[in-house]
Amino acid sequence: MLVVDGMSEDGTRSIVESYTKRYSFVKLLDNPQKITPTALNIGIRNGKGDVIVRIDAHARLRKDYVSKCVRFLHRFGADNLGGIMVTLPREESLIGKAIVLSLSHRFGVGNSYFRIHSSEPRWVDTVFGGCYRKDVFDRVGFFNENLVRGQDMEFNLRLKKAGGKILLVPEIASYYYARSDLKSFWKHNWSNGVWAILPFAYSKVTPVSWRHLVPVVFVTSLIVTAMFGVFSAPILWLFLVILGAYTMASLAAASHIAWRERDLRYAAIMPFVFGLLHFGYGLGSLWGLIELMTSARFWRKLHG
Repeated sequence: MLVVDGMSEDGTRSIVESYTKRYSFVKLLDNPQKITPTALNIGIRNGKGDVIVRIDAHARLRKDYVSKCVRFLHRFGADNLGGIMVTLPREESLIGKAIVLSLSHRFGVGNSYFRIHSSEPRWVDTVFGGCYRKDVFDRVGFFNENLVRGQDMEFNLRLKKAGGKILLVPEIASYYYARSDLKSFWKHNWSNGVWAILPFAYSKVTPVSWRHLVPVVFVTSLIVTAMFGVFSAPILWLFLVILGAYTMASLAAASHIAWRERDLRYAAIMPFVFGLLHFGYGLGSLWGLIELMTSARFWRKLHG
C-alpha cells in the first residue's frame, strides 16, 4: 500500500508514519510537486504488482472493493475497471445534500455513469479511481503531469484510442465526500470548467468527452444571444428560448428529486444548485477558452 503525500501539514504524514512502523507493506512516498498526476505517476513507478488500484484521499471503499476490482478485471479482460461512486455530503445539511443530489442526477452530470449509476456492467469512457493492468502504462504512457485537473479522463481517452477497454461494474462501490458549502462548490465547478478546456494545449487526443463541453456551449450561447439580442428581436427571442428551456428542464429535474426524496424543499433549492453547477462550470470553461486562445503552447501544438 503506497501513500503518496503532497507534503501535507494537517497531520496526515504522522498518521501514515505510525502505520508504516506497524505494517511493513505500507509505504509513505513524497510528492513535492503537490499535484495529482505527479502523485499517481510516483505511485505507479513504485508499484510492484501486476495491478494498480488508485484510491483518492476524499474517498472511502467497501471492504470488498479491491478484491472485486481484480476479479472483474481478469473476468472481463478489461484494461481499466471501476465501480459506481456513491456521493455523500461532508456535512449533513440541506445544502450539502442538495449538492450531492445535483452530482448524482442525469440533469446535473449528463451520462457520467459512475455518478448516475448503472444496473449492469458496461463499457465506458472513464471511471472513478480505477483498477489498471500495470502493463497499460507501458503501452500508453503515464498520467499527463501538465494537467492539474482532468488527468484521469485524458489518460482514459488515450487508453481507448490505443484500443484499451474500460469497464464500469455496479457491484463495486466507493464513497466520495463532496463539498457541502456553496462557495466551495462554485469554486470547484469553476476550476473543473477551466480544466475541461486547458488540456487541449497539452494532449495529443481530444482530452474530454462531449458532456464536458455542454456547459460552455450553453453559457456562451446565452451570452452571445443576450448581447446581440439588444439589437435584434429574433436573437432576443432565441435568448429567451434557450434560457426558458434550461429553466423548465431545471424545474423538472428539481421536481423529480423533491418527489423521489419526499421533501418539497428540494423543488425550491435544486434549480439554484444546478445553476451553480452548470454556470460555474460553463463560465470556468469560457475563461479556460480565453486562456487557451492566448496560449503560445496551444498554437505551437496546433501548427506542429
